[in-house]
Order: sequence, then structure tokens, then C-alpha cells
Amino acid sequence: MSNKILSDIKAKYDEVVNNSVERRITLCAGTGCVANGALEVRDALVKELEKAGQKAVIELDYEDNHDHGDEKLNYVSKSGCQGFCQMGPLVKIQPGNIIYTKVKVEDVREIVESTIVNDDVVERLVYENPATGKKSVTEEEIDFYNRQTRVVLENSTIEPDSIEEYISKGGYKGIENALEMTSMEVCEEVLASGMRGRGGGGFPTGLKWKFTLASQNDKKYVICNGDEGDPGAFMDRSVLEGNPHSVIEGMMIAAKAIEADEGYVYVRAEYPLAVKRMNRAVADAERIGLLGDDILGTGFSFKLHVMEGAGAFVCGEETALIASIEGKRGMPMPKPPFPAQSGLWGKPTVINNVETLASIPGILRDGAAKYKAIGTEKSPGTKTFALTGHVANTGLIEVPFGTTLREIVYEIGGGVTNNAGEITGEDFKSVQIGGPSGGCLTPEMLDMPLDFDSLQEVGAMVGSGGLVVMNNETCMIQVARFFMQFTQNESCGKCVPCREGTKQMLALLDDIIAGEATADTLELLEQTAHAVKAGSLCGLGKTAPNPVLSTLKYFKNEYDAHVFDKSCPANECKALAKPEIIADKCKGCTACKRVCPVNAIEGEVKVAHTIDAEKCIKCGACKEKCKFDAIVGV
Repeated sequence: MSNKILSDIKAKYDEVVNNSVERRITLCAGTGCVANGALEVRDALVKELEKAGQKAVIELDYEDNHDHGDEKLNYVSKSGCQGFCQMGPLVKIQPGNIIYTKVKVEDVREIVESTIVNDDVVERLVYENPATGKKSVTEEEIDFYNRQTRVVLENSTIEPDSIEEYISKGGYKGIENALEMTSMEVCEEVLASGMRGRGGGGFPTGLKWKFTLASQNDKKYVICNGDEGDPGAFMDRSVLEGNPHSVIEGMMIAAKAIEADEGYVYVRAEYPLAVKRMNRAVADAERIGLLGDDILGTGFSFKLHVMEGAGAFVCGEETALIASIEGKRGMPMPKPPFPAQSGLWGKPTVINNVETLASIPGILRDGAAKYKAIGTEKSPGTKTFALTGHVANTGLIEVPFGTTLREIVYEIGGGVTNNAGEITGEDFKSVQIGGPSGGCLTPEMLDMPLDFDSLQEVGAMVGSGGLVVMNNETCMIQVARFFMQFTQNESCGKCVPCREGTKQMLALLDDIIAGEATADTLELLEQTAHAVKAGSLCGLGKTAPNPVLSTLKYFKNEYDAHVFDKSCPANECKALAKPEIIADKCKGCTACKRVCPVNAIEGEVKVAHTIDAEKCIKCGACKEKCKFDAIVGV
């Protein structure tokens, strides 16, 4: 079936672009780039283009008759997050596919004069590889991009507020196909694709849908879980901001599969841009008849609401999220019954996270076999990751399951950096994967294919998709403490193992860092971690001990050093650090000596200084004053 509504919109969009647009200038307008001034850069581009005699628009007029004679437009559009966050704001110019990085308002005039008017490249604004010094003019030349496989992020450069462009790119073709199938056929197609939930658990999506379809009830719901709360995770936010219609279409397909007629998009209140663009997308879909009653003339009806979450990490758990939508305090409930049997207001409910739903339209559009050809046999498809930490290229990436950690860190990420931001190639220590629910991966695991099962075997998990790279200057006990403090703060307090157990684990980690721990401390820490894991009510508590258990397993030597030697190998724990001035770095400038309040520093001008560890009170004044990073342990 080729629906006339969709085909007419596609034809209209293509006509406008082909007849009216000469050049497209796309501003990355995810949250990061917007915070760095991307929209101001866009406005400046429009003004400079008009000064140069170039007609510019930020929205296309689809009701225009498109008869502009020889006059062509510069379409200055925005997009969602393009991934290369540390290089933003990004400006992409087509034709030519030129990409400029870290663009500021003051760069705009040169871009217009050089690139738009004279077809020259502004060399100082193109990406330069920090390791090789190679400059790349186009996205295809940048390893960060060309080593990815983008499926969910495939349309990350479209205008998020344009339903017409989404349809032009094949959008809503998946629901069009699904409406020609029975509900069971839709479930079977998703099951055949091998799609597993991207929220962390990895449960087969088609199977979850079949369970919900089997629940007989006159009312069912679909919920999009956009309550992304892991530290450093921004994958779901970026999809909601950059391609909201893919999420809507995924929810429509899920509704068809389970025979639901109503849905909720639950988005964190801390994501105002995602909420704004999601509301706009819902309104546009309603305007053209893709949401509401009798969609595409098939008799299928689906209404969608956007709800801002309460801001609690625990609301990412299914039953706590349902309670929040119902207006109750977000606290988990024992299972069974599962939401598939009794969910929102006691009705059968299917809950999928943002990335899962955004993956679904491609499966129904192109078929399960094409989707399953990507990734591994047991973990098909791709996974988005937020790559952060001590790595040259940070940002949002998407790779097939089965990609190794080495490929991600050294090829896409560009290599590990030291604390000074330099790439040395020898500094890799660990990657924390899966956020506060995940675990650590060590150098021995660099060549391990990343998928649901392989990660579970080593005590980690995909989780939401956070990847924090750490170098040899990182204290792993501090890392474990950071995530434990987060989960302890976010515990809803309903069950004793999580409420009290995480509090006690945090206190034990504090003792280790303060140099007050004994062998009994380590034993009690491990026993408590296993008790919390076994006894907690929901997934937050059951996975909260993972960072501790993982670091205990793979970095036991660091725990032993803290407990028995009263030293921190990374020199990060202030109570255990030995104050020292590194002779090779010290220039003998005497700046540190002059600010020391207890006269613990000795040395002559232009001669390496020394610190008396007995006198030093570790106030940090000398380190703050030193311009050469020569002082450690204070």
C-alpha cells in the first residue's frame, strides 16, 4: 500500500528542495551545541548571507508555489545532536559536505565570504586529528564518523521540527507497512529481527510485545521510557531532540502490535529541549492525521501524550515510572504482576526505552532480515554509546554489537589521553560501561566483542550505554565511590537492602579512601554488596553493587594498597597521597614556596624544590599556584 497522505507530503517536500534550495547549511542544535551558541551562529549566518546578497531561510514554506525564477535559497536549518560533542558547535555545508568545528559567531563572516561566496574552505575551522595533525574537510574523512554504523542516528542531520523531511527520508513507512499486518505478524517480525531492549536488560522486544498482546483487555497502553538518569548518559535525550518522529513511529508500531490505542512519552524534566521538540512532533503528527482516530484511513487509532518526569533516577524502573504517570510517588512495585499483565492504571502496558522504539521503524520498513544482518547472532543491530572520559574524541557514537572496545577507544575515540589531555597510547586503565548499574572493563578485555552476553560474562552490562574511559592516573576506588554515592542518593528508600545497604557500602568506601580500613572492611564490603544485589526490590538496588564488585574483582591490588599499605597508587586519595614535587617538571620558580602557609617547601631559585611530608597539611595552595603540574599528592 502506498498511502496518498505520505506520498503527497514526500512529493511536496522534494519539490520545495529541488526547486528552491541551492545550498543547505546545517547547525548542530543538540543541547550541547545550543549551550555553546549554535542558534546564535545560525542567526548570524542568516544576517551575513543577506548582507552578501544571498537569500536565506530557517524554515521551508511548503505552501509556496516554488516559482522563484533563477533565485535559489540558502536553507539554514538545525539538526539534533550530530555526535561530535566536544567539537561543537558544528556547521555542515552541502553540497560539498564540508564540516566546520567549534564555530563561533565571529567566524560566520569568514565562512560566508570564503565558502558560500567563493567556494573556498576555511582551513582553521576544519577538524584536525590531535594524534596525527591531519585535517579533514568532510565528515567521511573523520575517523570518529567513518568507523561508526548509524542506524538509530542515521537521520541525525535532519530538521527535527520538520515532519515533512522525516517522511521524505522514509519516515512512517514502517507504520504504513505494519497497518497492513495483523498484530501477531508485527510481533513476529520484531521477534525475528532479534531486537533486544536497549534499556539495559536486553529482553527480546518482540517477546515482550507478544506477552502484552496475549493479555485480554479493552484498554492497553504503550509507554516510552525517556527517563535517562545515568551520569554521563545522553543517548536517549539526543534521539528525542534530533529525531522525535522515529520514536513516535516506533510507539505507533508497538501500539499496533499489542492492540493499544493510547501512549505516553515519559521524558525527564531536565531535558527541556527534548520535551519541546517532542511536543512539536506530536502536534505535527496530529495535524496531518498520523496520530488520532482512523490513522491513514485504516481504522487504527492512537493518541499520544508527552509527560515530564519527576526527576528521580528510580523512575527509570518500569513500575516506578508507571506510578509517576499515575500521579503517585515514583517507587517500584514487586513483580509479578508484570506491566504486560497489569501496568498503567491496571491495564496491560508495554514499556520500551527511546533507542528501542527508534530502532523499530527500520525493521518494519526494511524487514527483519536486514536488521539482523548487523551485529552478532544473539545481539543483532547497533548500540548507541556516550563516549566520555580520558579519550581524544568524546561524544555520541553508534556501533554494531560485536565491535571491540579497542575499536571504540582507539579508532573512533582517537586514543586515551593523560590528565593533561595528551595522547600517549599507553595510558589505558579501564572503561566503566553501563553507568552505576555496570562494571569495569580492563586492558585484557580490549579485544572482547561487546554484546549483551559477553558483557554479562565478565560482570558488566550494556546498561543505558555510558562508556567512561579512564587512564592510569585514575583511582578505581574513587570511581566505585562516585557511582555508589549516586545510587545511594537516588535510592527511593522503599526496601531495606537498597536503602541501608548502599549507605553502608558508601561508608566502607569512605573508610578505605580515608586510610581507616582494615581487612575486615574489605570482607564486609563484599558481603554487603552481595546482600544488596540479592535482596533489593528493583533493578536499581540489584545492580547498585556492580561497580564495587567489578572493581574488587579486577582491581583488588588497588584496594589492598589503600587498606594495607595506606597508599593510593594513582595518588588521588588525599588522605593517603604522599606530597611530592616532581623534579623533572619543577622549574624552581618558587611560586609554590611563597604560598605555603606552613613553610613545608624548600628550594632555591631555578632548582627543583622539595616538600617536607611531615609538615605538609595538604591544603592544595601550592598545587593551585604551580603552572607546570609538578606537584602531586596535596
